[in-house]
Amino acid sequence: MKATAKDLRFHSKELLDTVNRGEEVVITFRGKPRAKLIPYTEKIKEITKNELFGIWKDYDVIQDVGEYVRDLRKGRF
Repeated sequence: MKATAKDLRFHSKELLDTVNRGEEVVITFRGKPRAKLIPYTEKIKEITKNELFGIWKDYDVIQDVGEYVRDLRKGRF
């Protein structure tokens, strides 16, 4: 479905109801598409064994990430 920026200002509830039904709404401004309203979906975070990422994920010396970070944040004295 297409809607104008003016429709978004004055009929936002109806547009949100449309999106709630599963449709996508393309918002146009001066005849050109500017935005898209799509239904929101919750993404489930994957739980990994090791919370480190990037170059640290293969670093086998660190077993407990929380302990490692606490150790780094300790003061000198």
